[in-house]
Amino acid sequence: MKIKDNFNYLVREETGDLNADGKKDSVTVYMDTIDKTYPLKLQIFLSQPNGKTALVVSSTQIIEPQYPAEKHGEYNGYQIPDFRIENGYLLMWSEIKGGNITYKFKYQNGNFELINVDKLTNNATKGYIDENTLFTETKFDLITGLRIETDDTNSEKILKNNTRKKTILIRPLPKIQDLKFSDKDRY
Repeated sequence: MKIKDNFNYLVREETGDLNADGKKDSVTVYMDTIDKTYPLKLQIFLSQPNGKTALVVSSTQIIEPQYPAEKHGEYNGYQIPDFRIENGYLLMWSEIKGGNITYKFKYQNGNFELINVDKLTNNATKGYIDENTLFTETKFDLITGLRIETDDTNSEKILKNNTRKKTILIRPLPKIQDLKFSDKDRY
């Protein structure tokens, strides 16, 4: 007996060509409006030769529920991630503590693999940005393994050692269906 889920509210939908076949593919995000945590489900549908689309990815772990159980009924504080299809890549933009993160996925080897992460954070603690706020931009190219962190500030002070580079090879590349919303701290 198949149990029907309650992901019944369409929150996001994006269309574009993800698998380089010249046909429209789609990405949807549905919310479960019955579960009190309001979980979200990402689904990716690729066009098929017969003109229809087929579900190739379904994940409930890449997007944090709106009211996570560990927050005991409190809102997680973040917008539902935005998805875009640009030049054959799937981009996922999310708010994170003190900033935002963009994941870039490419359909290759039969999977959507994470190939790039751009993260921008700041250390503002007063609820606003001032001359003492430190901004950190992290660019991580998972294909080459090069991770570059750059610090900047609104101050006239000159930062020393404001760029750090290191190589971190992650193999195999992470697949979209295996990523969890908590993985944002890994990159």
